[in-house]
Order: sequence, then structure tokens, then C-alpha cells
Amino acid sequence: MEERTLINLNLPIKMKNEVKFPQPRSFTTILKHHLKETLFPDDPFHQFKTSSSSSGIKSKKALKYFIPIFDWFPNYNFNLFKYDLLAGITIASLAIPQGISYAKLANIPPINGLYSSFIPPLVYAIFGSSKYLAVGTVAACSLLISSIIGEKVSPIDDPTMYLNLVFTATFIAGLFQTAMGFLRLGILVDFLSHSTIIGFMGGTATIIILQQLKGVFGVTHFTTQTDVVSVLRSLINHRDEWRWESAVVGIIFLAFLQFTKYVKLKRPKLFWVSAVAPMVVVVIGCLFAYFAHAEKHGIQTVGHLQRGINPPSFKRLNFDSKYISAPIKAGMITAMVSLAEGISIGRSFAIMKNEQVDGNKEMVAFGFMNIVGSLTSCYLTTGPFSKTAVNFNAGCKTAMSNVVMSVCMLLTLLVLAPLFGYTPLVALSAIIISAMLGLIEYDKAYHLFKTDKFDFLICMVGFFGVSFITMDIGLMLSVGLAIVRSLLYVARPAACKLGNVPNSTLYRDVEQYPEAKGIPGFLILQIGSPIYFANCGYIRERILRWIRDEQAISNTHEGHLEHILLDLGGVTSIDITGVETMVEINNTLKAKGIKLGLVNPRLEVLEKLIVANFIQEFGRENVFLSVEDAVESYKFALRSVKELNDV
Repeated sequence: MEERTLINLNLPIKMKNEVKFPQPRSFTTILKHHLKETLFPDDPFHQFKTSSSSSGIKSKKALKYFIPIFDWFPNYNFNLFKYDLLAGITIASLAIPQGISYAKLANIPPINGLYSSFIPPLVYAIFGSSKYLAVGTVAACSLLISSIIGEKVSPIDDPTMYLNLVFTATFIAGLFQTAMGFLRLGILVDFLSHSTIIGFMGGTATIIILQQLKGVFGVTHFTTQTDVVSVLRSLINHRDEWRWESAVVGIIFLAFLQFTKYVKLKRPKLFWVSAVAPMVVVVIGCLFAYFAHAEKHGIQTVGHLQRGINPPSFKRLNFDSKYISAPIKAGMITAMVSLAEGISIGRSFAIMKNEQVDGNKEMVAFGFMNIVGSLTSCYLTTGPFSKTAVNFNAGCKTAMSNVVMSVCMLLTLLVLAPLFGYTPLVALSAIIISAMLGLIEYDKAYHLFKTDKFDFLICMVGFFGVSFITMDIGLMLSVGLAIVRSLLYVARPAACKLGNVPNSTLYRDVEQYPEAKGIPGFLILQIGSPIYFANCGYIRERILRWIRDEQAISNTHEGHLEHILLDLGGVTSIDITGVETMVEINNTLKAKGIKLGLVNPRLEVLEKLIVANFIQEFGRENVFLSVEDAVESYKFALRSVKELNDV
């Protein structure tokens, strides 16, 4: 093999632009910067830095920031209240049947479902940052609580202990949500990817629909398991309990609810038809059950509902070591799921009005309302999509709509509660099935399949895991697969070969721009991710493979590979293993007679290279601001070598 020598480093190199080599920052400064970007990416205290030095003004701003009601309520007027009044009454009509239905889903007394739409909305109106979010219970968390706590205590055999553990799980969920908000740990919710949520919600909706067949067919004995196989097996095994009367009533109610959704789809201005439909079903169901003596025909009803407001439940919280594992598990999982659902829904509707929702404030608000709720006979609440959509379409202007809904629920609890005791269970099953059909998002799953097969796989793992195993395992499998995918991105970072776009000074990926041509004697590579211990081996081997391929091409054409340029503009950070890898690459290239140049290293990378003494040994003259500068500088040095040799 032909021997080649490196360029004399003492030769002058033509530099268009000078690279700045900063004095490395202290550890404290770097740590402060990283903590700020991790925990405070929105810079929430910026307004206090720029405000007047008056302590009174800063105190008012702090009060408005931490307790949002002080921000909007002083400017509240009757014109805004007109819209909020209509929206609040509308969502209250939806909250009553949903509260009873989802309480049934959680295997707790229906009255607790109504309680959960009275106190928590008041708390959210004070601390919540979203104008449009409507507070209430949700099907997914109701079923999660039922399945997890039901494994420890049977809601049938020991309903008192079961309800105590539900309150405890709600309290733990509230503590966890509040802590996440105060510690600015909204990043944890980001691990619930969009694909995971679609799969989880679809799987949850599927098993909820199948479970409601118990109410539709009037079955009295049923499994406590949530997976599809167990539910279908139980339904078939107890077919001798099926009542055709109940099935007919259920089908009629379900057809009516679906028809109102069709009307809303065709005539968006008639959204209120779909919004009040569940309440209409409950009222008609109560009248039918009362006058037709439905229970004599095998159609079960809710039963007696106690009139009165929420009794305190703080003495019912149970932290006994014998049972505490179930509330902790249920509380942690439902806290994450409810945060992901509530925050994403709040942000979605805020975006429609070009507004923003503070995720960490929402965590604190959700946490407070669940802590207070657990002490006042409520179970876990968040921002359900259906109720929030109705609230938004009804024209709500502020969180006052939640206050109006709470007042309506108060009147219901004080006056109307006993009347809802006549509600047929089949009517509640129809309401739940109708709501769940909208959560199976076939179009979004198909979109994932068309755009990203791995995202589709994550979605399907969540769907089938929830449907055929358990809800918590299905969720963890989907989240785990999403994390594995993220680790693969870290372990196998994006890298590409650059070429010069004709008639320009631009250098771009040769696969994306086939017309981009390589520079004779140069191999220009771009790395697009941090260089960590997890991907150092891959980066080293990938660079050496590129060199091998380039040398094979060079041997068949004129010229030799003389320079390797690494564009580090996309490398946001590097660890000590990465620095050692750069040393190894540089030494390997020296042995091959090839010179290494670094292009556009970022501040954190350059600081680490300086502190590790890499730059001192490597040479500052081999670090460049741009690929163009590097190519021109090395070409200038090559011409200087030739001139010296000629002399």
C-alpha cells in the first residue's frame, strides 16, 4: 500500500471565520442551566424578573400565577357569565348520567359518582389554568380502580373496605399529581406517547363495552376479570340469565344515543342534541321503570340514592399494610393516565383559540381536587373529553362553567337524588357503550399504520395488552416498547454522508440530495445526536465502515482519501466515553494517514473536549465553523505543501 504523510501542522491554514474556544463554565453554572431547561422550560418566573421592583406588584403577580382564579375573576362580568351559565347547565346534564354510570363501572355506590361532580369542579375552578376543561369522572380510570382494588378486596363481599380503598387510591393519586406539579415533573407524562394513549383508550373502550353487555342482557352473576376472554366466557356461561326485555330496552336506548351523535356530526350547530341525550335517556328510563314496574320484568334499577351533600371521608382512608399495595398501585397508574388525558385534552381545546395551558399548573390543580375529593366522598376525577367538548361547543368563556355545573349538582343532590334511583341499569350501560364507541379511534390507528409502523406496533401492543391481559400490564407493555424505541434512537443515532450541492456552498445528505457531490480527498460526515456511552461503539464502527467504503471507491478512481470532517452541529452533548471514542477515532485515522477535522461543535461539546484536554492534543486549527471553511482551509494547506515540495 502506498505510503502517505500527514500535512505539517505548523503550516499556516487559511481560516475564513475564527472559532471561539470558550472558557469552560463551572459545574454549578452547568447544573443550574440543565435544571432550568429540564424543570422550567417555559421560564415561568420571567414575568417576575421584568416586573417593577415593587413587592406589592410582584405579590399580586405571584398570586395570579399560582392561583389562576385571581387572574380572570377580577375582570369577570355578566356578559361572560351568560355563556358560562349555558355551558355549565349543559355539562351538568351530561355529568349526572355519567357520574352514575362510571360509579357503576368502578363498583362503588352511584351517589359517589354524583358527589364527584360537585366538590372537584369547585377546586379546579380555583387552581385550573384551562378555560374549557370540564371536570368529571372517566371510564378508563373507573375501570382501572375497579380492576386493581378488586383484586385485593371484593366490592360485593366487603363493599365498605372496598370503598375505603377507593378513597385512599384517590388520595394517593392526588398527592402524586400535586408532587409532580410542584417538582415540575411534567416530563414523566411525556412517556405516555400519543400511540400508547390511542391503544390504551381503544383497548379500555373495548373491554368496557363488553362488560356493559352484562347490563344490556340483565345478567346478575358476572366475572370480576376485565380481559376480553374472561368477560365473553362469563357472558356465555350465564346465558340462562339473559332477559330479552332488558336487551330490547338497551338496544332502543343505544340506537337513540347513536342517532343523536349522527345528528351532531351532520349538523355541528346541534351539538346540544348529543349533549342532553344521556340525560334524556335517564329521565325516560326512570319514567319507564316507575310506571312499567321494570324490576318485575327483570330490568334492574340503580336503587335508593341518599339525598344530601358529600359527607366527609377523611376517616375512611385506609393505610393498613395489609391493603395499601392496591391503593398505591391504583393511585399511581390512574394519576398518570388522568394527567395524560386531562392535560392533552385541555391543551387541544386551548390551541383552537390560540391559547396555552400550563401542564404543571394542571397537575397541581388535578392533585388538589383529588386530595380534597378523597376527603369528601369523591373518587378520581380529571378532564374527560366528552364533557370538555360539550363545554367548549356550548361557548364557555372561563372556568366558571365548572362552578355552574357544581351548583347544578348541589341542587340535584339536595332535591333530585332519590328520583334517579329509578334509573334502569340497562340505560346506564347504553350510555357507557355509546360513549366508549367514540374512544375506539380506527382512523387514528390507520393513520399510524400508514405513517409509522413502529408507532402502530406500540398502539397495537397497548390495545391487545389491555384487551386480553390486564389494563395495567397492557399500559406498561406499550410504554415499555415506546421507551425501547427511544433507546434505539440513542444507541443507533442518525448519521449521514454530506456532499456539496452544485453551484452553492451548501453541504447536504447525499441520500436526500443525490445531486450533491463529494469533494475529492474528503469524506464529510454528519452526526445528529448526543455522543454517549450507549452509542459510542456504533459511531466508531460506522465511521470506520464509511472510510472503508470510501477507500474502496478511491482505489478505483484518481485521488486518495486525505481528510475526514465530522459535522458536530447536531451533537448536543458528549460524555467522557464519547471523548475517549473521539481520541480512538483520531488515533485510528492517524495510523491510516488520514486527517480528522471537527466542524461546528456546540458549546457543551466544546467545553467537554477542552476540559478533557482533547482540543489541546488535537489542535485548535483542526476545528472549524463550517464545512466550507474546513474544506477551503485544508485545500489551502495542501497547496502550501505542494509549493514547498516544488521549491
